[in-house]
Amino acid sequence: MTDDDRTTDGDLAQRAEALRDRYRTTLGAVPHGAEDRLHVARTLGRLHTEEAFMTLRHIVLTDNPLGARVQQLVHFGQLLALGRPGPARIHARGALHAGAELAELAGVAETALITSGTPAYALGIEIISELLRGEEDTAG
Repeated sequence: MTDDDRTTDGDLAQRAEALRDRYRTTLGAVPHGAEDRLHVARTLGRLHTEEAFMTLRHIVLTDNPLGARVQQLVHFGQLLALGRPGPARIHARGALHAGAELAELAGVAETALITSGTPAYALGIEIISELLRGEEDTAG
């Protein structure tokens, strides 16, 4: 099944923009990987797949007792443990967007040291250092 052939480009553009808005709300920006998925989905008539994925993602992230800040901190920690620097950076920024403090990100990195070892900790500190430099650049 593909998107209905009678759907106009304008309708598809509006649907894709609605998906981007969900990322902006959660993370403060649309990650490059999400843009890539939307491009592929629109090009191949599979936008409904991205919409289904985003619906599930929205339910899991918003209808969850952890709340947005803790959800993003958990994502950050899991991605450190998996050694995924790009997504970890996205969710570190998402955690800050949701109200987390840099000290909380450091706490997650310290926990990753215990659960996943030095590489996870080092990645977390690298990301926090980048964010800290960004704050310093903005402030002064």
